[in-house]
Amino acid sequence: MTFLPAAAETAEQPNILLPPLYDIVWQLIALIIIGLVLYKYALPKFNAILDERAQKIEEGLSAADRAKEAEALAKRKAEELMAEANADAGRIRADASEDAKAIIAAARKDAEAEAERVLSNAQRQILAERQAAEISLRSEVGLLATELAEKIVGEHLKDTELTSRIVDRFLDDLESETTVQES
Repeated sequence: MTFLPAAAETAEQPNILLPPLYDIVWQLIALIIIGLVLYKYALPKFNAILDERAQKIEEGLSAADRAKEAEALAKRKAEELMAEANADAGRIRADASEDAKAIIAAARKDAEAEAERVLSNAQRQILAERQAAEISLRSEVGLLATELAEKIVGEHLKDTELTSRIVDRFLDDLESETTVQES
C-alpha cells in the first residue's frame, strides 16, 4: 500500500480552476452556436424594438414640440382676441354712452315740448275759464244792476236792449277804472 500513495504523489494533480480542454472546446462551440442564433434571430428583433421605441420617442418629442408651438399660437390668438374684445367693448361702451346721451337729449326735448304743450293748454283753458267767468259775472252784475235800477226808479224796465247797453257801459267804465288803478 505504500506504493499507491507514492504513485499518487508522483502523478500530476488536475487543476480544479481550469476545466479540461475538451470541456472548454464543447462549451466554446455551444457558446458560438447560441451567439449565432441570438445574432441571427434575437438581435434583429431586439434592434427593431429599440428602433421602434426610438422612433416613437422622437415622434412623441416632435408632437410635444408641435403641441408647444400650437399652445403658444393659441395663447397669442387668445391674447389678440382678448385685446380685440376689449377694444370692441370700449367702442360699444362709447357708442352706448353716446346713444344714452342722445336718448336723454331727445327725452328732454320731448319733455320740454310736452311741458310747453301742457302749459299752452293750461293757459288756453285758464283764458277760456276767465272769459266764461267774465261773461257770467257780466250777466249777473247786469241783472243785479237792472234790479237795483228798477228799485231806485221804482219802475220795471221793459226795454232789454237799452238795459243791456247801459249795463255794458257801466261795466266798461268799471273795468277801465280798475285797469287805471292796477297800473
